Amino acid sequence: MALTIQERLKDLRVERGLTLEQLAEQTGLSKSALGSYEADDFKDISHYALIKLAKFYGMTADYLLGLTETKSHPNADLADLRLSDEMIDLLKSGRIDTALLCELAAHPDFVKLLADIQIYVEGIAATQIQNLNAWVDVARAEIVEKYQPGEHDKTAGVLQAAHVREGDYFSSRVHHDIDAIMEDIREAHRGRSDSAPENTIVDELKRDLEEVARFKGSRAEQLLMVFCKQTKLRYNKLTEEEKQWLTRIVQKSELAKSYVPQRGKRK
Repeated sequence: MALTIQERLKDLRVERGLTLEQLAEQTGLSKSALGSYEADDFKDISHYALIKLAKFYGMTADYLLGLTETKSHPNADLADLRLSDEMIDLLKSGRIDTALLCELAAHPDFVKLLADIQIYVEGIAATQIQNLNAWVDVARAEIVEKYQPGEHDKTAGVLQAAHVREGDYFSSRVHHDIDAIMEDIREAHRGRSDSAPENTIVDELKRDLEEVARFKGSRAEQLLMVFCKQTKLRYNKLTEEEKQWLTRIVQKSELAKSYVPQRGKRK
């Protein structure tokens, strides 16, 4: 999922280590306006502010508006990218997450990953590995001829195990490369709107119930609070009329009817 305008503006500011006050000083835009551009209830950004921020960050206006993922190369020639027709078709098809692909390719260790793949695919190290295995075979043959070890001799077993399988070796290298890259990208995604929440639904519900349990009110009011939290309604923002209206609805619930307070309960 593409970042929102709010997320792009906030990320750019945070990346440069700027507070809203500092950004306001350097751009001439008001702190309140800049804060509203990053708020969840963002509605609009003026043409003047958009151009001002684009120039300040050295980004294209289209990037800030979420119309493109290209920050500083809006008119790159496709021919310069040397992509095959198959790759262009794939990128345009929508079948893959191109933003994630860009993060993967832009990672500092991606060049190493491709180098390891290329070495295996083109058989660059095949001869050296074959020579190494041949040397192990010669050493093993000499030991067998000289010492006549038994079937389960430890030294002979070690030499046999020392054989290097090219596929296994490079699979391990590539696995290590991609694991490190994926971990870095995952860490960079933590907290973003397109990432799964760190807390599960069960954790969130448990936290809400614990908070509601501390609320001094009727059972119906507690149920109303749970409803508000689970639906992201702000209980303290409801008018008294709205609370009464919702409370009357909640009182129709079997949960409210069947509830028996533990305090004062006869034993």
